[in-house]
Amino acid sequence: MVKDYYKILGVGKNATKEDIKKAYKQLAKKYHPDLNKASDAAERFKELNEAAAVLGDDEKRSQYDQFGDAEAFKKASGARGFDTSDFSFDFGDFESFDFGDIFDRFFGGGTSRRRGPKQGADLRYDMEISMEDAAFGAEKNITIPKLAKCDKCHGSGADSPSDVVSCPDCSGRGRVQRTQRTPFGIFSTTTTCSKCRGRGEYIRKECVVCDGTGIVKKTQKLEIKVPAGAEEGTNLRLSSEGEAGERGARAGDLYIVLHIKEHDVFERDGNDVKVTVQISFGTAALGGEIEVPTLKGNATLKIPAGTQSNTVFRMRGKGIPHLHGYGTGDQLVEVTISVPEHLTKKQKELLAEFEKESDKKGFLKGMFK
Repeated sequence: MVKDYYKILGVGKNATKEDIKKAYKQLAKKYHPDLNKASDAAERFKELNEAAAVLGDDEKRSQYDQFGDAEAFKKASGARGFDTSDFSFDFGDFESFDFGDIFDRFFGGGTSRRRGPKQGADLRYDMEISMEDAAFGAEKNITIPKLAKCDKCHGSGADSPSDVVSCPDCSGRGRVQRTQRTPFGIFSTTTTCSKCRGRGEYIRKECVVCDGTGIVKKTQKLEIKVPAGAEEGTNLRLSSEGEAGERGARAGDLYIVLHIKEHDVFERDGNDVKVTVQISFGTAALGGEIEVPTLKGNATLKIPAGTQSNTVFRMRGKGIPHLHGYGTGDQLVEVTISVPEHLTKKQKELLAEFEKESDKKGFLKGMFK
């Protein structure tokens, strides 16, 4: 009788690995000998495992599809048969058994791989800078506490290089296997080696400075280059400047988050800078030139005659450079007219004459009686 693995699992030939996993999980629970007391349950259960072992493995499935028959596939591939010994299962405790996890372990989960040292953690540092530093760039020095590579063992965790040896308990594989023979076949469990913690290497004599971890607490000074045009929340990444990894593993990264202080004079709007200045009534009426503060110092601004209060002038290129492009923002200057609170007698007479000559009722009327 031709044995069809797809029919055994109840899936089509175009089924995805997730479909196969789902079907296997449902049927394996149904025909598990601990729950199903039918005389053929154990045999059905073995067939399910055999089918899942082939269809759950991309290479085996491809070979099987070329033949379409289990026996022809086994003969052509030189296999000795796929019974339950192909699985690292332990059905001792059905309630805690997860068929989905087991399927992942052997057909794509990768948990049997040797575990390497853990990578170092990333760090974050919040830095406050002035608007001038944000606009034109700056170099800042910071000091951060972190876990760094041990200088004595250079991160290996061993007292000397010769003290790092292949783990004797797992023979360098990082995992140990326990096999158990049952009435339904040979079952085995694979677990992380407790001696080397899955690394496959064992330190005979640990470094006395870092106690075998390869890392120690340190305070490090760093120079940070703030880019011109930096904005609120700009994130600077310093590769491998985070905490050191275990026993020589890659260090994490350091992220500098920039925060811009509020300025006493200027207000930022994107790459433009806003500022408000006062001008006299005479300058507003007759026109003239005034000195205006900018981020780079004072600059001259021409005021045309008849300027009204709250007029906004644009000073090209006096703003903040673009962080990720070309060009520079502008400075927007809003002028307000300053009305003097105290006038001399002569000033009052001249303004009264001005009001009379202009022959109109303005805001100065009646102020100087």
